[in-house]
Amino acid sequence: DADRAAFDKLTSALVEQYNKFCPLGEGKPCVNGRLTLGENIGDLGGLSVAYRAYHMALGGKPAPVIDGLTGDQRFFLAWAQVWRAQQRDETALQRLRTDPHSPEQYRTNGIVRNFDEWYKAFNVTPDDALYLPPEQRIRIW
Repeated sequence: DADRAAFDKLTSALVEQYNKFCPLGEGKPCVNGRLTLGENIGDLGGLSVAYRAYHMALGGKPAPVIDGLTGDQRFFLAWAQVWRAQQRDETALQRLRTDPHSPEQYRTNGIVRNFDEWYKAFNVTPDDALYLPPEQRIRIW
């Protein structure tokens, strides 16, 4: 079935993205993209739905610029703020092995780098650390 094959291709690419995230540093355990896949898909879909809902709530009107930040910038900053956390390395290591959720920093940065709207909001370019070429960005829903 073509739909299943397309879905599997996208999810495999998402697994590979997350397998490269190593919160404890190089040479230490990394995120298990297969273990966290369901939640990563949920975060990707959740941010997409929230972004569309935000723009629907604007009713076609532009969001005001507040403190020098556009509405879209504030939207993505709010997403990041939701996932702010700090933990000890021992806890992070345990969670990497057992938790189906990605570490918080990747629930933010791992997701937004797949959103074209985030690139536009912050004028992200290939010179920026989180840049992901358009052909590597994942959109599932």
